[in-house]
Amino acid sequence: MEKSTATAVFESLASGIRLDVYRLLVRKGPDGLVAGEIAGALDIPSTNLSFHLKALTQARLVSVEQEGRYQRYRANMPLMQDLIGYLTAECCSGKPEQCVAVPAPARARRKAGS
Repeated sequence: MEKSTATAVFESLASGIRLDVYRLLVRKGPDGLVAGEIAGALDIPSTNLSFHLKALTQARLVSVEQEGRYQRYRANMPLMQDLIGYLTAECCSGKPEQCVAVPAPARARRKAGS
């Protein structure tokens, strides 16, 4: 991944609304959602949402596909996986076995322990 791509992804996710949209689309998986479903799920006015969807699409975090009158949005998971790889590629100078284990997010730990 190029540094400029990583920067564009982080700039796009710096908006709380965009982060919420992306996380929602990640939860929905490959089925994605149409814009109206996103707006309803996050209680965001359609006009406001379209601005944020355009920014996410331009950063390639979200793909969009026309379905008749609607546009279906999906999270670009390969891009996020590339970003994670970019951020961790040089962990411990290329010796990941020396790196401290990263704990699971708190929510995942709570679910596992329930």
